[in-house]
Amino acid sequence: MKTLYDPIEPYQQGMLKVSDIHDIYYEQCGNPNGQPVVFLHGGPGAGLVANYRCFFDPEAYRIVLFDQRGAGNSVPHASLEENTTWHLVSDIERLRQHLGIEKWMVFGGSWGSTLALTYAQTHPERVSALVLRGVFLCRTKEIDWFYQEGANAIFPDVWEQYEGLIPEPERHNMLEAYYRRLTGEEESVRLEAARAWSVWEGSALKLIPDQSLIDDFSEPHKALALARIEAHYFINNAFFETDNYLLENVDKIRHIPAVIVQGRYDIVCPMMSAWDLHRAWPEAEFIVVPDAGHSVTEPGITNALVDATDRFRNQTT
Repeated sequence: MKTLYDPIEPYQQGMLKVSDIHDIYYEQCGNPNGQPVVFLHGGPGAGLVANYRCFFDPEAYRIVLFDQRGAGNSVPHASLEENTTWHLVSDIERLRQHLGIEKWMVFGGSWGSTLALTYAQTHPERVSALVLRGVFLCRTKEIDWFYQEGANAIFPDVWEQYEGLIPEPERHNMLEAYYRRLTGEEESVRLEAARAWSVWEGSALKLIPDQSLIDDFSEPHKALALARIEAHYFINNAFFETDNYLLENVDKIRHIPAVIVQGRYDIVCPMMSAWDLHRAWPEAEFIVVPDAGHSVTEPGITNALVDATDRFRNQTT
């Protein structure tokens, strides 16, 4: 069973101006002359944590990580203005050019898998390989599953708290009800909604719920960015032209080596999405972890991801 590499610190950190409004935080770790890889975090709006640096052999990889618009150390915090999937795709390209990288591996889980697929389909010539985890295609049925009806059958106790914030006449569209509160004028209402939203998500991340993870998700600064940006993206179907955009454009990336890792009991991003992607893209290696949910920190998920990056390292070198 493979585990994360030892903790490392960045050898370079910076802020990159990507628009008149937004500056994104980025960092580089590992070997400056190694194989480039970019890590795309989830959410959208979740931001980076230190152990994201550790999925890659630091002697073999030049590891690039960044906080997406409005998330983590990027500024302005929790901003929804000029914040769409296509802005983020543009930011990834700008960061690649800024760092002088010709081509890189793209690694992303959950929303990061959505963004990785979108970036690869837009710039396939810049992607050497893809490692995807907890696939999320941002289709209406996936959003409805987690925020309206489906996942509540698995976690009815936590759902009761999430639902309880919303008056009964508004519960026919929970996403819209939360979006109104998260984008309203009253700070106390925004924070209350952000906490409830984030506790609901944090509670469903692992096969066995982890209270420390739930507490981390509900920290006000982090919760506000996560909830506001997620609701903004989801109410707009990730700004895709069609509901099946990523599946409809998969032919653009069929030639790219790829590994898809999926927890069998993923409640946040259920396996139906990874399966649909696998059926549309059989060339990609498809790994189902039988005893895992959604979280990247679950042992089976970590093992499969580190094994994938090790194998791509070996193939390249």
